[in-house]
Amino acid sequence: MARTVIDPVTRIEGHLRVEVEVKDGKVVDAWSSGTLYRGMETVLLDRSPEDAFYVTQRICGVCPISHSHASAQATENALGITIPEGGRLVRNLLEAAQFLHSHILWFYQLTALDYVSPINALNADIADTYALAQAAGTRVADFGAVANRLKAFAENGQMSIFSNHYWDHPGYALPPELDLIATTHYLEALEVQAVANEIVAIIAGKFSHPMTSVPGGTAFVPTADKLDDILFRFLKVKEFVDTALIPDTLAIAPFILDATTYGGGCGNFISWGVFEKSDLVPENRYMPRGFAQGLKAEGISPDDVTEDVKHSWYSSGTGLNPSKSETQVKYEEYSTEGKYSYGKAVRAKGLPAESGPLSRMIVTYLAEAAGTDVTGGAADVRTPKMLIDSTLEALGVAGKPEVLVSLLGRVAARNLEAAYVADLALVWVNELVAALAGGEAKFWQAAEKDTGAGVGAWEAPRGSVAHWIDIKSGKIAHYGIVAPTTWDIAPRDDNDVPGPMEQALIGAPIADPERPLEALRIAHSFDP
Repeated sequence: MARTVIDPVTRIEGHLRVEVEVKDGKVVDAWSSGTLYRGMETVLLDRSPEDAFYVTQRICGVCPISHSHASAQATENALGITIPEGGRLVRNLLEAAQFLHSHILWFYQLTALDYVSPINALNADIADTYALAQAAGTRVADFGAVANRLKAFAENGQMSIFSNHYWDHPGYALPPELDLIATTHYLEALEVQAVANEIVAIIAGKFSHPMTSVPGGTAFVPTADKLDDILFRFLKVKEFVDTALIPDTLAIAPFILDATTYGGGCGNFISWGVFEKSDLVPENRYMPRGFAQGLKAEGISPDDVTEDVKHSWYSSGTGLNPSKSETQVKYEEYSTEGKYSYGKAVRAKGLPAESGPLSRMIVTYLAEAAGTDVTGGAADVRTPKMLIDSTLEALGVAGKPEVLVSLLGRVAARNLEAAYVADLALVWVNELVAALAGGEAKFWQAAEKDTGAGVGAWEAPRGSVAHWIDIKSGKIAHYGIVAPTTWDIAPRDDNDVPGPMEQALIGAPIADPERPLEALRIAHSFDP
């Protein structure tokens, strides 16, 4: 029996410690610990509700837009504001740009190096690399030039961003030509991310923290020229998704098919829904609100959420809904038997629940299979069911969506979601162009009262985000937040049931406890 600790887990947003107990080459127990205290709920007390839009964005530097939207929705819900159609479309576009930036960043910069070895790429035959790229349907670049850059890195001993990895671990199983292709796209992805962020800057004034999605709709009023700039950039990002992200996923997957046999986690999936349709009904969003136990769909409400703190560094009450929960921090000694995380054990219907792209894609897949329209009537949109079914067929497991509940399923779902979002973004640009041409677009609606309680439940690229607000005479009397990663890295609850990441780690193979690559892959798959 051996204890292995990864602290900190790098290539993530924030501070995370993962500890696993390994016996006979398998994880038999696991603990995920959020080691950063935020306390935004206390920062916001007695402030104007409009301040929450700006302050809560600072929770995350990668998904600030989603926090701003959840906060704005909470205020709108509390004060009885219905956003106009123009505001809906602009928010969808802004959120789509953030999703695409985040998913490309996640796969190439934050996760790919768990599977792709730039060191092994030095052994690639350049002619064979071009042949493989063409056979895989992935984009062709100057692979020889990239190989020369890698060689220069290796010869001077300065591997820069490719330093300090487990390159000689047996888990790196790709042929050198595929390693070279993926490394090349790693470098290209740095530039494509910037294009997605340019869309954010056009709409929101800047990246990373937006200025325009204020309560009531949006302060951004597009022109035909601005929409042309936005469309041009969405097309560039979509082209990279279609010619690199998706083909690379399909090319790498056959070499890690064992990752369909572990890392599935708790098997419960939550999505608050994201990307509004005209009716603004959460259960009818393009990616609808829902809950799934395994592959069985259920409904879900923000009222179904509770937060346990038995194993968290808080002295506040336990088992409370965030509309009533407290944030009274009290650090004690780190102990896997006692308290070991600043993350609360958030639960849905009393159950640990995974959030993120896999959850959204499963919830949307089930809704689509039941007859829900997830395109808004638009043509030429690759739906989640189409994307998932075609991927399962390509991997030789057609008709077996249950394999999604795994490490590989979680990796693939995020990239497939990027393709769906890229298609939808073009639809919304065209809808906004038509609305402007018709002279009917309105973008913001003022509040008519200053007291009320509400919740904004939305989705960030990495998972479900909800903000609860209580406003009294124009001031915040109470604020509650459940951020996406809080779901996934949740510690044990009051009944000592492990959280989703902990359950995903348990049962995973560990070839070398001194180099726990498999545990790192699972942690990164949640995009914590």
